[in-house]
Formats: sequence, C-alpha cells, structure tokens
Amino acid sequence: MGFLSRIALCLSIILAASCGRGGGSGKESGTPAPPETPSETVLSAEMLPSPKGAEVPQYEGMELVWHDEFDVDGAPSDAWSYEEGFVRNKELQWYQKDNASVSGGALIIEARRETKPNPGYVSGSSSWKTNRPTAEYTSACVTTSGSFAFRYGRLEVRAKIPVGLGSWPAIWTLGNKWNWPYNGEIDLMEYYVRSEPGILANACWGGSHNNSVWDESFTKYSHFTQKDGDWASKYHIWRMDWDKDWIKMYLDDELLNEVDLSKTVNGGAGGNRENPFSNDIEGFGAYILLNLAIGSNGGDPSGTQFPMQYCVDYVRVYQ
Repeated sequence: MGFLSRIALCLSIILAASCGRGGGSGKESGTPAPPETPSETVLSAEMLPSPKGAEVPQYEGMELVWHDEFDVDGAPSDAWSYEEGFVRNKELQWYQKDNASVSGGALIIEARRETKPNPGYVSGSSSWKTNRPTAEYTSACVTTSGSFAFRYGRLEVRAKIPVGLGSWPAIWTLGNKWNWPYNGEIDLMEYYVRSEPGILANACWGGSHNNSVWDESFTKYSHFTQKDGDWASKYHIWRMDWDKDWIKMYLDDELLNEVDLSKTVNGGAGGNRENPFSNDIEGFGAYILLNLAIGSNGGDPSGTQFPMQYCVDYVRVYQ
C-alpha cells in the first residue's frame, strides 16, 4: 500500500470510530457506546443511523416479512442469539454477548482489547480453541438461528464498518440444514486486508471430497475511497436479491457479485447432492449472522487502536 493510501486509511479509521447518534465515550473495555462527537462537527445523514421511528420503505411486488430497526436502546431483541467463545477460523476474539448492544438507533458490535480467561484451556492441547489460556480480544456475533430463516427474497442491511487492520466484519447467512459447507454460506459482506484492504461478496457450497467450493468477488477498498474519501465514516447499504436462479449482491446499488445457482449443487460427499441455494425442501432456509471477528483473515491487530465498532442501522428482509 502506498504512502498516500496509508494516510487515507488512517483518516478513514478515525472518522469511522463513531456510530453516529447517541453519547458516551468508548473505553478500552467496558460498556460499548459511541464516542462523543465534537459539538462543532456537523454530521451528514449518511454518517448517522436512520431517525428512530422512520418509515420503512416498501418495494413494489414485495412484502416486508422480517426486520429489526434497532430503535430500542439496551440489549438486542430476543430475535438475536449469540455465539460464545472461540468459534471458527483460528480468530483471536472471544465472542460474548456483552459486546453487542443497541444505542442511538444502531446495533453496536464492539471489539475490545481485553484479556478473557479461556475456561476450556488444556495445557499441551493441539487444538487452537483449547491451547490458549486466555483470549486477548473480545467481540460479538449475533444470529437469527432458531428464530428466523428465509429462502428467496431481498436482504437489506445498512451498516458502517470498521476498517482498521485486524478487523473482519461480516454480514452473512447459513442454511439451517446439514453441516457446513453443504448447508450453503452467503457472504453479503466481508471486509479484511489481503495484500491490500478489500470488500468481498461470496457464496460457498460443498464439493465432492468434503471440500468447500467458492464463488468469490473481491473489490479493492480503494475502489470506494477514490470516489468518496469519507467512505469509512458513512453508513452504506448492502443488498442481496435471491431467487431460484441467481443470488445478486450489491453495495450502494453497485453489483459486486452474481452467483448462477445452476452451478451450486453440492458435490455428493456423504450423498449430499442438494442445492443449498435453490431447492424446495420443506423448512429449509438461511439465517442471518452479523459479527466482527479479529485477526486471522483480518490481519494483525496489535498496532490498531481499540475499541472498534461495527454499527448496524437496520436489517430487513422482503419477499
């Protein structure tokens, strides 16, 4: 990454620190709250959550079947459950419900640099989940598993994401039948740093040898910041349009990836030749996950300022 790009990224990180509405200051650990906004700073509507009680738009030919506007301060609604502990991808964070709250019209998922004892620690273990006596970071993953799943329709999420090195925010879904990857994974949004920062839009299903098959799109972060230097300080709308033939994923109405569902049939391992994205299996659907992972694909967070906040204005599903 060039010198000017690094400066732009650092400025974006600073501007993105606040979720917008609400008060209070974030601390290295403790109750998550958006940092105070200086009184002389005027924030545009793009930098703020939607006003509480704002009318939810309707789309012609579609019905709003599920949504959360995050208008009630406190804990997220009972529609959301929480992952706990070390979960996947050899990530650094310990997931816990204390790092998710609703404030000022947004869901705030806060990643903190703090030490958390690992109750499953086993000295000499070869497992990444049990060979660390402590976690050095905490965060949250909220999910609608068990409360809401859908098949086909439009998923729309307005969010502001952290872009510091080490951050790995995501909007994604998993099928509610079979194990991964045969249940199907849709990543409407992932952000992390490879050779440079980028935003991903992916789908994943099962191969023929217990492997995963990916249809992946990676768009450089600079693609967005070259058009808008304040990109990281603003909320953006991620949208997925899903029918029996295609999954199409958009960011602020720009198409990032389209997945041909005639090509997403599971490869047959364990006898599974179902299509996790296009089927008429009774009760099958995809549930929603929102999380902020630290490390692993996100990169080394040791030089990044914490806490980091991932702010979600709303989640809406239309059919």
